[in-house]
Amino acid sequence: MKITIVCAGKIKEKYLTAGINEFLKRLKPMAQTEILEIHEEKMPDSPSEAEKEQVLQKEGEKLLKLVPSGSYLFVLDVYGEELSSEELAEKIDKLGLMGRSNITFLIGGAFGLSKEVRQAADMKISFSQMTFTHQMVRLLLVEQVYRAFKINRGEKYHW
Repeated sequence: MKITIVCAGKIKEKYLTAGINEFLKRLKPMAQTEILEIHEEKMPDSPSEAEKEQVLQKEGEKLLKLVPSGSYLFVLDVYGEELSSEELAEKIDKLGLMGRSNITFLIGGAFGLSKEVRQAADMKISFSQMTFTHQMVRLLLVEQVYRAFKINRGEKYHW
């Protein structure tokens, strides 16, 4: 299985980078995983709704260009469906059984997602009703993908 994580922005915090790299290392025997990043678009101070939409659209176009053709697209969205770890594992397993072995997770930038990105999603998922930085979400995502593969392999991961 091939997992692509498309995201806006770089990770600057060393502790987040270390955590992400640890889970990518653990995932290596289970799935080919890569992270593709774009630079976040600059948002003007006190933007109008039109300016905000324009910035999100430009960022969204760049993000969507990195989604591999034919990939099943999960968009991480505050308005998405909340899944348990077991439900995410089951969804990934079913996609594999259906021959959908190329899966992409998309994380937007600090200002959210364009309507085009939301519309492109095969499924929108939310990690919580709480707000997290998009950098923190990247760590949570790689951990949850790793957990999903462990669950699907019948290996003990959570107690």
